[in-house]
Amino acid sequence: IPNAALAARLHVAPSTTHGRVKALREAGVIRSSHIEVDYTALGLEVQGIVSVRLRAQARPQIKSYAAKVIQLPNVLSVFFVGGTIDFLIHVACTSTAQLRDFVASELSMDPAVASTETNIVFDHLIGQEHLGSGGLAALRGPIR
Repeated sequence: IPNAALAARLHVAPSTTHGRVKALREAGVIRSSHIEVDYTALGLEVQGIVSVRLRAQARPQIKSYAAKVIQLPNVLSVFFVGGTIDFLIHVACTSTAQLRDFVASELSMDPAVASTETNIVFDHLIGQEHLGSGGLAALRGPIR
């Protein structure tokens, strides 16, 4: 949100929020700022989360695989995760057919990949929508 709106929400002067945000950036707490893209408005009607498991022999290639995948067209985010799968890959496509073709040609055909599973995203909530009025402090509180 704009600095003036943040200051109004916190009931402090804009110079105060500007200084605090600058200090958080310098401390590395805020690493970047982002815009929210409406992928549907760009013709990317379908989003998917693709679970990828690498072959056991490909485990040494985990970092290079992630670096390669994030460069592919349609890839929005790559998450390296623990558990039975290695990666969750968030993609945006024009159609289910394009999603299918992307997974089949760009992900599944990689020799490092043992298997993939694709899930269609029905809705995607991002940002602070989940924080409500509790703000970041609510993240540190007890689970209710």
